Amino acid sequence: MSGGVDSSVAAFLMKDKGYNCIGATMKLYDNDDINIEKDKTCCSLSDIDDARNVAYSLGMEYYVFNFTDNFEKEVIDRFINTYMCGGTPNPCIDCNRYIKFEKLMKRMYELGYDYVVTGHYARIEKDENTERYLLKKGLDESKDQSYVLYNMTQDQLSHTLFPLGEFTKTRIREIAEENGFVNARKKDSQDICFVPDGDYAAFIEKHCNRTFPEGDFVDLEGNVLGQHKGIIRYTVGQRKGLGLSLKSPMYVYDKDIENNRVILSDNESLFKTTLIADNMNWIKVEDITEPIRCKAKIRYKQKEADCVVTAEQDGKVKVTFDEPVRGITKGQAVVLYDGDIVVGGGTIIG
Repeated sequence: MSGGVDSSVAAFLMKDKGYNCIGATMKLYDNDDINIEKDKTCCSLSDIDDARNVAYSLGMEYYVFNFTDNFEKEVIDRFINTYMCGGTPNPCIDCNRYIKFEKLMKRMYELGYDYVVTGHYARIEKDENTERYLLKKGLDESKDQSYVLYNMTQDQLSHTLFPLGEFTKTRIREIAEENGFVNARKKDSQDICFVPDGDYAAFIEKHCNRTFPEGDFVDLEGNVLGQHKGIIRYTVGQRKGLGLSLKSPMYVYDKDIENNRVILSDNESLFKTTLIADNMNWIKVEDITEPIRCKAKIRYKQKEADCVVTAEQDGKVKVTFDEPVRGITKGQAVVLYDGDIVVGGGTIIG
């Protein structure tokens, strides 16, 4: 229970079905360390009062689990390392993978419970033909969160419940108001929880106690166009904030970490037809040996695109799109869909 309306209503729905439940909030970091404000984040100490209030109103025991060390290692350190290696991370995916459905699930087993329940907008079903558990989109596609859950294993899916998957966000707020929850109209958390002001570069510099030197902006031919303010401050596809006066619009195409250069291009050059991904996790199938046709999403809010996925060596896959897609970015996830079913996903490396 993060203190938000989604996890609170998830708890209510489980209690309403007759389940014996306890509420749990994960303490992931110390608020003072990141200059946090209550209304700009989730999963922080400042939200504990709201979570506890709802839990007690439902007659549930309530606990706070301190996972700060795990969060530092598995989420924050990975976030920083990806930026420093030239990629763009998605820490919500790592939090789900290493904290919610690994560390928290281990605690669930230790306490003798059967399921972890969260407020994610997604669904889990079992395919009686293949005996595999399936991860499916939430029915409210505007809130669907299946993209950030693609790393879930069969064991995790079999011990997880997503009661909000059948509802719209509007209905969830109505249920919270009908039950008098203190957070019924609480704003949804924005951005990354440990970077509430959105200034990723400042967070990294403070956390690492170092600054990143200026370097060259260059075009695809290597011509110097100006000076950047530190390579971690730029992401693929970015146009605003470059601080350059150019004859025509240019965008971040790639980052050359070795030479501390940010490579710029026109918008057309950002469209590509292929990507390579590794660290694949398969859900609908155990693995692929033959090419499969499906749809792929290369970032959380991007529209799915038709593609063919081919197995490569060392567990990697090649995704070939029917039409060029814009802004394929190292470090982000590519998630594969067959209709509303998640086939699998992995990390984009090229």
